[in-house]
Amino acid sequence: MLQQTTVEAVRGYFAAFTARWPRVEDLAAAEDAAVMAEWAGLGYYARARNLLACARVVAGAGGRFPEDEAGLARLPGVGPYTAAAVAAIAFDRPATVVDGNVERVMARLFAVETPLPAAKAELRALAATLTPAARPGDYAQAVMDLGATICTPRKPACALCPWSAPCRARARGLVAELPRRAEKAPKPLRRGAVYVGLREDGAILVETRAAAGLLGGMLGLPGGAWTGNGEAAAPPFAAGWRELSAEVRHTFTHFHLALRVSVARVPRTAAPAADWRPWTPELERAMPTVMRKALRLARKDLLPTGPLPR
Repeated sequence: MLQQTTVEAVRGYFAAFTARWPRVEDLAAAEDAAVMAEWAGLGYYARARNLLACARVVAGAGGRFPEDEAGLARLPGVGPYTAAAVAAIAFDRPATVVDGNVERVMARLFAVETPLPAAKAELRALAATLTPAARPGDYAQAVMDLGATICTPRKPACALCPWSAPCRARARGLVAELPRRAEKAPKPLRRGAVYVGLREDGAILVETRAAAGLLGGMLGLPGGAWTGNGEAAAPPFAAGWRELSAEVRHTFTHFHLALRVSVARVPRTAAPAADWRPWTPELERAMPTVMRKALRLARKDLLPTGPLPR
């Protein structure tokens, strides 16, 4: 959960997850839809799918995690950082743990001027030269904390740093400039459309997105693919659809999205085989943030008086 998300944002989700599924076997037995609903709002939904897949692999192996870095790295969704961190901190293995804080410490300590991300392999190799055989978990946490609290991105407290003497960046007056970073390419803009159909009994039309791809397995609103050409997706069925003048704007990791929202009030007999669900706060919470934005926009048009229909 903390991958690309702040502690403050994660705190409540973590408490809810561990209360509902306290053991890895509990999570492994959970329904995919239930896990995705609990994750809704955290973003980067592939993490939730990997978390569930990982729990099922571990539960299938008797509920015990691998204790070495290589075995941990074979689990779904576990990359080099997580594998090394668990191996070192949980199992006291001499693994080299490198996060963004450690990269910054190493870049300054060794005065590495190669910009990130190209410097990642070099910084990891340098960090490995310092990884001790004794108490590797304590060391890993110490270096990460050093970067988080002392060797900070701005105004590092060099006078308090235990490595101030051997720090090459400090000796060369480069602390404020390192680590260097390559310029990021601008994010492209994609366009899409969603349809909010409100049935006269207060139900709205929803769909479960395909397991593969963006927001996979999540509950959402019907609509087409999000592309760069601006072509509108076909409506899910014939109705008096009206496209709202305002649109939803949302930013994902690799692109910005402009989402057009069309709305319609329909009779109870509309698309009986489709997935219609009561429009409730609980339903909205089960959807990813971009879908919630679309629902809020549609609500202003379809429900101008405020309360949800019953």
